[in-house]
Amino acid sequence: MPNLAPDAPVTPATPSAPAVSVESVPVDARTDAVYVFVYGTLRAGEINDMMRAAERHGIAAPTYVGTSTLGGQLYDFGSYPGMVLGVGMDERVTGDVYRIDAALIPVLDEIEAVYPGEAGLFVREMLDVACAGATYACIVYPVDAAAVSQLPRIPGGDWIAYRRARDADAA
Repeated sequence: MPNLAPDAPVTPATPSAPAVSVESVPVDARTDAVYVFVYGTLRAGEINDMMRAAERHGIAAPTYVGTSTLGGQLYDFGSYPGMVLGVGMDERVTGDVYRIDAALIPVLDEIEAVYPGEAGLFVREMLDVACAGATYACIVYPVDAAAVSQLPRIPGGDWIAYRRARDADAA
């Protein structure tokens, strides 16, 4: 998550798959709902809290659906985490599922430095996430495994718990 200040410029860090267009994100036809699974600084109370990002851009506030986990591993990039997806991994990454207005997708893409036709650290993918008794097709922003080869893994897969403990130890 290279963009840690609300309006700071972003620079892609490492090559990865190209981003998908907003038009290719599935939208629930009955409700125009788009769902997102956030696991790091986009979570409530964190530096890129997407509620504040929506408010800054005059976009309807995201609706919290619930907390869930995805198979994968979380890594410490210093001021933000990166998740490597892992089909069949026995490790889980904790995150929150939100229903968002489609207008928020480009804002999230900018925070994650995901730009059409440009390689970056994060990519936008669609994954099914089980949460609150239902399954949602969610936007997720993982990183490639090659980007984390020299980084510490976050045990337990919860960025907020890890960051708070790390910051308390540093104080």
